[in-house]
Amino acid sequence: MNLSIITQSFPIDTETYSEIKELCESALVVDNYNYSSVLSLQESSRLDVKGFFVLAYDDEHNELVGVASAIDQIGLNTYEWAILVSPMYRDIGLDEAILKVIGDGLHQRGAEGELALVIENDIARRIFVEKYGYSYSFSEATLEAMPQIIESVESVHIRPYLEVTDQEALIEILSNAFGDLREESIELIHFNTMTEGRILWVAELEGEIVGTVTSSKEGNAQLISALAVHPDKQGRGVGTALLKWVKDFAMREGSTNVLLDVEVENERALAVYEKAGFIKSMQVDYFVYTGE
Repeated sequence: MNLSIITQSFPIDTETYSEIKELCESALVVDNYNYSSVLSLQESSRLDVKGFFVLAYDDEHNELVGVASAIDQIGLNTYEWAILVSPMYRDIGLDEAILKVIGDGLHQRGAEGELALVIENDIARRIFVEKYGYSYSFSEATLEAMPQIIESVESVHIRPYLEVTDQEALIEILSNAFGDLREESIELIHFNTMTEGRILWVAELEGEIVGTVTSSKEGNAQLISALAVHPDKQGRGVGTALLKWVKDFAMREGSTNVLLDVEVENERALAVYEKAGFIKSMQVDYFVYTGE
């Protein structure tokens, strides 16, 4: 067996995209896991996303048999990576070879941190990352809802963000919600307003900005991120109104589904999402490198 391993930075070409997609689809049949999301396949075609793939080929059959992605999701030089090896090639040490190339790629890019992603109940992958010094950190669930025309909540007015009038109020809301420094909240606002395909929305209650959410188009889906409500205005339906707004927006934009990620320990947020009609479709466990 003659195997070769190469790296390819984002954005990738259409041929490589198709090869990775085909490998994900074949693994889905065996494992019943949707690997395309943890491999950041949709994001890999974008010019504004930092990341790279490690690609392992069986040269005799000219076939992609292993892949790993490493992506800097929010531009803080911390990479999230995941590995997928074809079921027929999982007992020859290909995982270890791919992991070494991931490490080399992170070093070359001066990565300041890394997280290994493991799909819930993938026991073999969990054992693998723990063997190489990664310890469990937290879990995120992906929740899904269908686009739906929603009657607006009369008391809550939702509109696109305007920097001139909205920035200070939004900084306060985001800092309270996520515990970020002022500079970090400004960076998040900049990312969500300047990145192609993303729309930053604000919610007004009685003329006051009280909440925010960001929607982004990824393939046929609308993704929800950075949902936050001012602590003094929680419990008044603002979060639910923002979620329903994105479902309505997704319907008008022709999206097939609406997705969001939430830490599974965040029971309060989960309750809000479930109230708005979202159900769990997947869970990913995150492991941080400790060297132990």
